[in-house]
Amino acid sequence: MKFVSTRGDSPATGLSQAMRHGVAPDGGLYLPESLPRLGALDPAVSLAHWSTAMLAPFFEGDVLAAELPDICAEAFDFPTPLVAPDPSRPGLRALELFHGPTGAFKDFGARFLLACFDRIGDPAEPLNVLVATSGDTGGAVGCAAEGRSAVSATILYPRGRVSAFQERQLTCWAEPVRALEVEGDFDDCQRLVKAAFARADLSRAHRLTSANSINIGRLMPQMAYLAAAAARVHSESGVKPGLIIPTGNLGHGFAALYARAMGMPIGPIVLVTNSNRTLADWHRSGDYAARASVATIANAMDVGAPSNFERLIQLDPDQREVDIQMVDDDTIRSRVVEEYRASGYIWCPHSATAAEAYARLSPERRSERPWVACATAHPYKFADIVEPLIGAKIAPPPALEAILSRETRSEAIPATLQGLASALERQTVLT
Repeated sequence: MKFVSTRGDSPATGLSQAMRHGVAPDGGLYLPESLPRLGALDPAVSLAHWSTAMLAPFFEGDVLAAELPDICAEAFDFPTPLVAPDPSRPGLRALELFHGPTGAFKDFGARFLLACFDRIGDPAEPLNVLVATSGDTGGAVGCAAEGRSAVSATILYPRGRVSAFQERQLTCWAEPVRALEVEGDFDDCQRLVKAAFARADLSRAHRLTSANSINIGRLMPQMAYLAAAAARVHSESGVKPGLIIPTGNLGHGFAALYARAMGMPIGPIVLVTNSNRTLADWHRSGDYAARASVATIANAMDVGAPSNFERLIQLDPDQREVDIQMVDDDTIRSRVVEEYRASGYIWCPHSATAAEAYARLSPERRSERPWVACATAHPYKFADIVEPLIGAKIAPPPALEAILSRETRSEAIPATLQGLASALERQTVLT
C-alpha cells in the first residue's frame, strides 16, 4: 500500500513514512493510493482483533506490518461500550469513547500513533510529535508519549480556550512531554504546526512529526472503532445503523465516511458542529470558505478551518454524502438538561451536539434504523459547565481523578513561527 498527497505534487510513500512526515512535502495530506475494500469481519471479536483485520491492508508491505497486532493490543486495551442512554428511546445508542486514560476519544488515535512512532523512532534521536490541540488531543498525546524513549511530544494549546481540567490535563505530563500555551486560538496553533512542517530546516532539526488528525495514523484507529460499533449493531438488528458524530477538524467525520466507503456496514452519517459554521455553510451552498474560529462551550470543536476537508473532497460525491447539523451553545445547554431530566444520562457539551442531532431527526428517520451517537468525552472533563446545568456533582473516573494530584508546567509563546522555533530550540538545549 502506497500513500499519496491530496495535492498531487509529492511522491507516493509507504505508511511509516506517511505517518513520520505527518504532512506531505507539498503541504497536502496523505491518503491511500487506492481505497481498500473489505469483506465481512466478525463483529464478535475484540476491538484489537477487529482493528488488526480492518487495518491490515493499510500496513501491507510496510515495516510495521508484523507489528500491527501488538500495536492494536497496546492501543485498544479499554472498553468501548454501546449503551442505551434513555430506555424510552431504544433506537438510540451511545458509543462511549471516553473510557481511556484521558477520558476522550482522542485516546484511541494518540495511543495507536505513538505506539507506531515508538517502533519506527530511534532513542538516540527521538521523533518530536508537534501537536495543536483545541482541548482533548493534546492530553491524549501527552499521556501516550509520557515515558517513551523513541518519541517525545510538544503540545500547543490556545490560551483561555480550554477548560480548567483540560489545561491541567495538557500540562501535567512528565518527560518527554512539553506544553506551550499559545497567545491565540486553535486555528493559530494549527497554523503554527503547518508552518513548522513547511520549514524543512526546522522540521529536520527537531525531527518533527504530527499527531493531529492531519496524520493518516490518527484516522485509521477512528475508522476501526466506528466500523466495529456499526458492525455490532448491524449484526443485532440486520440494518446498517446511522452514525451521529460531533466534529471539529473533521477527522472523526472523515474517518466515518472513509470506513463506509471501504464497505463497512454504516448507513447515513450525520456530522454535528457547534457554532463554527464552515462545514454547515459548505453543505448548504456547496462553497467552502474557511474562517476564524468561534469560541464555544464545546471547545474541542472550535475549528473554523477544518484541515480534513482537504481529504473529504477527494471522495466521490456519493461517498461523501452526509448531513451536517449545527448546534449553538444555548441549544447544547438545553439538551444536556433535557437528557438528564429524562433519563439521568449525562452528556458532555460535545456529545450533547450528537444527542441534539438525534432529537432533530424526523420520526420516520428514527424508526427506519438504529442510530449510534458518539459520546466523545467524559462529562467530568467539563464539570464546570455541566454541573451547574444539571444541579449535581459528576464523579471523576479513577484515571481522571489521578490527574488532579499531578504537577503542571507550561511555557507561554506568541502565535508566531519565530516564537515556536525559539521554544523548540530551548527544548533542544535543555534536552
